[in-house]
Amino acid sequence: MNQKSRQSTTNWIGKLLTPALIGLSLSWLLLPALAADKQKDEDTLRNANLVLQSMVSGHDISPAVLAKANCVLIVPDFKKVGFGVGGSGGRGPLLCRGGENFDGEWSAPAMFHLGGVSVGLQVGSTSSDFVLLLMNAKVVNQILNGKTKMGTDATAAAGPGATAASASDADILTYAKAKGVFAGVSLGGATVEPDDDANKRLYDKTVTATDIVRGTDIKPAGEGLALVNVLNSKLAAHPQ
Repeated sequence: MNQKSRQSTTNWIGKLLTPALIGLSLSWLLLPALAADKQKDEDTLRNANLVLQSMVSGHDISPAVLAKANCVLIVPDFKKVGFGVGGSGGRGPLLCRGGENFDGEWSAPAMFHLGGVSVGLQVGSTSSDFVLLLMNAKVVNQILNGKTKMGTDATAAAGPGATAASASDADILTYAKAKGVFAGVSLGGATVEPDDDANKRLYDKTVTATDIVRGTDIKPAGEGLALVNVLNSKLAAHPQ
């Protein structure tokens, strides 16, 4: 084989292996964020509580807008990495207001997974905290019934600040605090779906996300109860 042929073969192998190596790299970077046991589930609930309190007290989220939300999804330490192809992953609790019209106190938390892959020129990594406010029954039902893709199955918009009393008509209002450097951190194209394994660990039985956040039989405990108490305290201070 001559030098030109060897160079051509090397280039062809490089093009073939590069996507696979990128995918493998993303998997290794995201795997620690997704692996879990019951103690890590409790840690996630505790961190979600800290994120929520920080964003409300830090004037990022309007308590009045929070009081208008049907549900809230809090994802602490959401990982996003990109080396030509971007990957993302994280998980956190979803809690909903009780009652047919979402006007009661907050439910026990159900664990959800938030993830996705985006394409384009992306180089870097970040860890972000996200709070998503679900503003209507349609998007709540969509998310509870299975995988939901942001921007396709549900509209999303950046949430208004702490002084705002009203918000846009988007299905989901998003709030984020990045801990790293990443151009254009967003949830466009991300998917939301129940983390059934985590919910089974938390409640010691097989239970659906709908049973947890829309039923009345599941009671919060431990870090979940602490999170519910914080949300209810915000509700009492800013009734609808």
